[in-house]
Amino acid sequence: MKKVVKFGGSSLASAEQFQKVGEIIRADESRVYVVPSAPGKRFSDDTKVTDMLLHAYDLASQGKDIAEHMAAIKARYMEIIEGLHLENFSLDEDFAIIEEQLRNDPQKDYTASRGEYLNGKIMAEYLGIEFIDAQDVIFFNEEGNLNPYKTERVLGARLAEASRAVIPGFYGLGKDGNVKTFSRGGSDVTGSIVAQACKADIYENWTDVSGFLVADPRIVDDPISIRYITYRELRELSYMGASVLHEEAIFPVRHCGIPINIRNTNRPQDPGTWIVETTGQKPDYVVTGIAGKKGFCTILVTKAMMNSEVGFGRKVLQALEDNNISFEHMPSGIDTMTVIVHEDEFMNKEQQVISAIHRLAKPDSVEIESDYALVAVVGRGMRSASGTAAKLFSSLAGAGVNVRMIDQGSSELNIIIGIKNDDFDKAIRAIYDGFVRNQIK
Repeated sequence: MKKVVKFGGSSLASAEQFQKVGEIIRADESRVYVVPSAPGKRFSDDTKVTDMLLHAYDLASQGKDIAEHMAAIKARYMEIIEGLHLENFSLDEDFAIIEEQLRNDPQKDYTASRGEYLNGKIMAEYLGIEFIDAQDVIFFNEEGNLNPYKTERVLGARLAEASRAVIPGFYGLGKDGNVKTFSRGGSDVTGSIVAQACKADIYENWTDVSGFLVADPRIVDDPISIRYITYRELRELSYMGASVLHEEAIFPVRHCGIPINIRNTNRPQDPGTWIVETTGQKPDYVVTGIAGKKGFCTILVTKAMMNSEVGFGRKVLQALEDNNISFEHMPSGIDTMTVIVHEDEFMNKEQQVISAIHRLAKPDSVEIESDYALVAVVGRGMRSASGTAAKLFSSLAGAGVNVRMIDQGSSELNIIIGIKNDDFDKAIRAIYDGFVRNQIK
């Protein structure tokens, strides 16, 4: 058994948290490769180290003095080092290099990555295992995307030489020879890349929650956790705002069949959530998860005999493409076509888009409606359960929520509804009650 374990910033924010992580790693000898994030918040009003570093970059890029700010960052790490009693360990040389780089040639990605780099060095010293710098084994291409072929080859060979190691998350080496970072939360992706390269049996992702919850706990009181979720279900929920795991983290492990186990550093006894390619485990409920987003608007395009006009849809979408606007969903009827877009992308260009639609598609009318929210009800159990849609709409009607749009994927994995922004929280609670809470009772 071989496991890759990734720990988030909240799990490594202090010496006390480091000690919890150390106990978790030492409790299972199969946890051989560790991917740490930068220190997160120690308390609610605290500042993440990555944000502190980015502020130092802003100061340096403006030619301002960074000494006091860098001293505050160094103090954060010294607090961890002293709390772990690492008497013969120092990051002085590393900080000198970082400060010199900031003064002579400030680079945003390099600066942002140092939080993980420094935490990785502390972790390796604390565990007494090898440190592998991510920029030596993870590579990006000219477009700024991961180079999976070179990375898997180099990283796989390097890990074959190290029985146990720490590989800091979030960054690698760009094609230009400079440090390049993933988007925020990218340590999740690093852990997945390491799991793929070493052909791990399990990728454990440790954070401050015990896995995925069926609904947002800020909206639903004490929602239940999800035991098993497939990659496809996760993609649907992540797209609609569920954010426990970086949405790109599933791709390196997906085709290798490596499961991801989301665990809670503060409650290691909890089984967490298993993210798997496929499963025969019967879902506890018809619905696996409920998630959504606010801030959409609809473009209703009407034209008689639209269904018989070849290329009509392409012409409407070309009007969006020409204005650099992406669309979310596109339910249609015989004479109508509705395109749903992000309000913040669209509103400053609405008249240009309307004009382009008229010019390209020559519709009878175009109507804009804003104040939209989308809610996705996701679950592999929906395929085999009859009356799912009826229960969904009954629950919403009972809560006084008017459904303005319905879109169901052909996979029968999800149903997406459009509602007013003001009804968003009410709809989430009504759906949760209808599919989960009422079943528990």
